[in-house]
Amino acid sequence: MTLSDKHLEILRAVRAAGPVIDPPAAKALYAPLLEGMPPGAEPVRDVVYGVDERHRLDVYPAVGAVGPVPVVVFLHGGGFIRGDKADREAVGHYFSRHGVVAVLPNYRLGPRHRWPAGAEDVASALAWARANIAQYGGDPDHIVLAGESAGAAHVAAATLISRFHPPEGLKIAGAFLASGVYNAELEYLARAQLGIATPDPRNEAYFGTDFAAYRAMSTVELVDAAPFPLAITYAELDPIQMQAQAGELFARLVTRHGFQPRIGVVANHNHLSQVYAINSGDDALAAPLLAFVRDSRMKSP
Repeated sequence: MTLSDKHLEILRAVRAAGPVIDPPAAKALYAPLLEGMPPGAEPVRDVVYGVDERHRLDVYPAVGAVGPVPVVVFLHGGGFIRGDKADREAVGHYFSRHGVVAVLPNYRLGPRHRWPAGAEDVASALAWARANIAQYGGDPDHIVLAGESAGAAHVAAATLISRFHPPEGLKIAGAFLASGVYNAELEYLARAQLGIATPDPRNEAYFGTDFAAYRAMSTVELVDAAPFPLAITYAELDPIQMQAQAGELFARLVTRHGFQPRIGVVANHNHLSQVYAINSGDDALAAPLLAFVRDSRMKSP
């Protein structure tokens, strides 16, 4: 991948800023590039997949698709308390124009809705996709769940903890986790070392303030799912807690649970720039995610 001078200028700005999480700044950096990129198919917006007002999703059909094509269900981030599928429209267009049906759900947010609302909503979005995605040209037997930040946390919980699986079983082609939170207890006990605020506006809004219960809500402590195709990534300039948790989840899955996940670093990017770069011509995260979606296959029963 050869990056333009504008891309390189943006990456220099990202590196100069360091491991920050600044949504308006990241969005502003990539807005001019995204405006000039070709779109995918026109999405079908605000499809209902549950009873809450946040249970809405957008579907981006694949451009020029012939026959059932792979599907990615992509969950936005937002620190458990904010975010919207509209903020990830570029993700939908990227997959659409690369022959993949993209499903972008909203999900319930803290503090109104607490753990495990996010995992439950991933399960509901997956159930909707399995039942309905064929009418949009997608293959219900080739669905990859993906998420970034809080979205990755919810996908991890929904897939790695079997009580959130559908009655018929998980039945996904794979899951892709980008810069997620997988150990709420670690983030509480190591706030000083990790530079996490007290009170913590993210975790306390979603996991609550009964800190003794945090271990019982930490995905790394609850894994009981059978192995399935999985990828774990983090950004080179992610906050240290995301890097630590990616490594911890990878190590536990390999040594205790029989998984062989992919693991990778998204070079030159921070927590948000890696996602805002999708469909801008910088494929640092988009390319491995697309390859994973295309290559993953659901295991036979």
